[in-house]
Amino acid sequence: MYHTGQTAAEQGADVQNVQINGLEMASDIITLPEALRRAIIAYNYGRSSKAERLCRAIITAKPDVFEALYLLAIVQTKLGRRHEALASYARALAIRPDHFETLGNRSALLQELKRLDEALASWDKTLAVKPDDVVALTNRGSVLLLLKRYNEALASYEKTIALQPDCADALYFRGIVLQQLKRFGDALASYEGALAVRPKHPAALENRGTVLLQLKRFADALASYEEALALQPNDAAMLNNRGVALQELRRFEEALSSFDRAVAVKPDNADALSNRGLLLHQQQRFGRAITDFARALAINAELPYAKGWLLFSRMNCCQWGPFASETDGLLADVRAGKRASYPFVLLSLSASTDDQLRCSETYVRDTRPATSAPIWKGKRYCHDRIRVAYLSADFRDHPVCRLLAGVFEQHDHARFETIAISFGPGSLSEMRSRVECAFDRFIDVGSKNDRDVAGLLGALETDIAVDLMGFTRDNRCGIFALRAAPIQLNFLGYPGTMGADHIDYIIADRIVIPNSHFRDYREKVVWLPDTFQANDSMRRMGEPATRAAVGLPETAFVFCSFSNTYKITPAIFDVWMCLLRCVEGSVLWLLGGRATVERNLRREAEVRGISPDRLVFAARVEYSAYLSQYTLADLFLDTFPFNAGATASDALWAGLPLVTCSGEAFASRMAASLLHAVGLPELIAPSLDRYETLALELARNEGLLTAIRAKLAWHRDTWPPFDTDRFRRQIEAAYITMWERYQRGEPPASFAVPMPAMRS
Repeated sequence: MYHTGQTAAEQGADVQNVQINGLEMASDIITLPEALRRAIIAYNYGRSSKAERLCRAIITAKPDVFEALYLLAIVQTKLGRRHEALASYARALAIRPDHFETLGNRSALLQELKRLDEALASWDKTLAVKPDDVVALTNRGSVLLLLKRYNEALASYEKTIALQPDCADALYFRGIVLQQLKRFGDALASYEGALAVRPKHPAALENRGTVLLQLKRFADALASYEEALALQPNDAAMLNNRGVALQELRRFEEALSSFDRAVAVKPDNADALSNRGLLLHQQQRFGRAITDFARALAINAELPYAKGWLLFSRMNCCQWGPFASETDGLLADVRAGKRASYPFVLLSLSASTDDQLRCSETYVRDTRPATSAPIWKGKRYCHDRIRVAYLSADFRDHPVCRLLAGVFEQHDHARFETIAISFGPGSLSEMRSRVECAFDRFIDVGSKNDRDVAGLLGALETDIAVDLMGFTRDNRCGIFALRAAPIQLNFLGYPGTMGADHIDYIIADRIVIPNSHFRDYREKVVWLPDTFQANDSMRRMGEPATRAAVGLPETAFVFCSFSNTYKITPAIFDVWMCLLRCVEGSVLWLLGGRATVERNLRREAEVRGISPDRLVFAARVEYSAYLSQYTLADLFLDTFPFNAGATASDALWAGLPLVTCSGEAFASRMAASLLHAVGLPELIAPSLDRYETLALELARNEGLLTAIRAKLAWHRDTWPPFDTDRFRRQIEAAYITMWERYQRGEPPASFAVPMPAMRS
């Protein structure tokens, strides 16, 4: 409201001395000015009903008394009769169309009623009367903000701040607009300005924390949330956001406690439930995670990514439930462009390259930072050596690092300067020490935000930035979105398209991305001649155990699958159970270590008519002992649609034949790539039916399986997959071709790396 208690004289009205009957008592006779005076006094003393009666009596006696109509509208607003108030304002404006306060109050009322287009037009009329009124300008900006006309809203707030630099509301709302525009640094400055004027502004403190989260300044974000909570300790939204900051700081139990408080304060807080579910998922507490995601979706069925995380939590503990219907619903949402699934989740659910591209593109649009100020601005760096930076949180005893350690060590340091950009937790492992020594520079950037890391890569004049993570846990995709280097590529960590125009290349081969599918990848494709996957020829296998020692029957045929449990779908499990049914006395050896998974899979086996004790679960052991376990199995059964990757390499390297089903997408063709490269294409099936037939044939034909084992043993040391230096020369040839195109000013383009020349 602008002005609410002016007298007739203050309004400057020409009020005649009109007698008005029947106000207080039947005998009362007072003049119109006296009636207005009494109405104003009644309103100011909180006697709104009396004020309304007086105003109506005045209007009955003289319908065109502007002051009575104006005050009546204010009283009606006070009484909550907003539509009647609008009608009264309209009558008042018919008498005085340029009355600033009436225009302003009517605009505010339309805004409150969410009649946004009318409110905007009304604020424009208000500002036509007084163009520099900061309240009107601020409110007009707020309407534009609600209409998502962010640039116009920003202009309105900017004008307000130019007129009144210490207008806390305008500074605060400008911060919200800048946040929506993903101009997080500018938004932070605007919130800081609002807080300089009004230090105890809870919403500004909360939003400052949210912007700091976006900027990866997690400790500062936490401090801002703590300040806000000191003012509003039971604010569920702030407790939720505080939990997010604590989770990013890896203070997991404190984060869980903060989410618990948020849910306790507001049990229907879908965001807090979903965030708690994600934390529980990451802690492998899948049962509780499933409950939280389900509750969150019951409150908000369109909660971003919650459907995917719910299904993925079920898959991680093999609690499939309504798997088919949930998968169909999720894929329908993905195809409709909804924020239904995190891209990594979809790898286990769909072999469609189109599904995966759509999912990645949706996620990138939703999460990418503003790229208006890229770090690399077109400069061509000239160095004696090509500078290649590998970015990862997994420079430790991790599958990706195990595959690449030998490549890092054998890089041609006369031609390449190699840099590790590490943003994962520290590690005292032998693998960490090994890779630290392999690089020219090993830089820990865990405490830096994305723009600072991108700026570091720019300052180092990095030619090629290699993302070893993609959409896997603890990734820092935002660094690449800031265009940190002239050449950026997706390699090894994520077997699918990133769906982002700032990722120039994806490393592949003709099997994982055949010519018929490469247009479903946003990146340009680099086809290596052998296989997309690096391998380390230096890995060591521990002393072989005995079957008895690991709980396997001595004489049974042992099917083995040590893939992650989230890759096991009901369809592939059906095939495995058919194999156990057809091969008498056989067992299925799976990765163990989680009681819930073991219990659920045994129950699923029993439902399919298979005795639960025919499932054997391997203990989780250190890597060399894990490799030696493969010598105890007879046949490795791959998963589908998400094939084994590093696990497939481990099995083949240990001499265990592998049967795979090949689909359409990269993740559905990884094992096929390795089998082609090792000279065993006969172990690749084009369908699950053929996969079952092939596995059954090998299990029943001892001579055939023995021949395959012998062929694998011979090829392991003579064929490409486990020749680290051969792969190193191929990937370096790819880097050189990318670099030469960039030096010539040519855009990225797909190309094939030729077969390397034999070493003399």
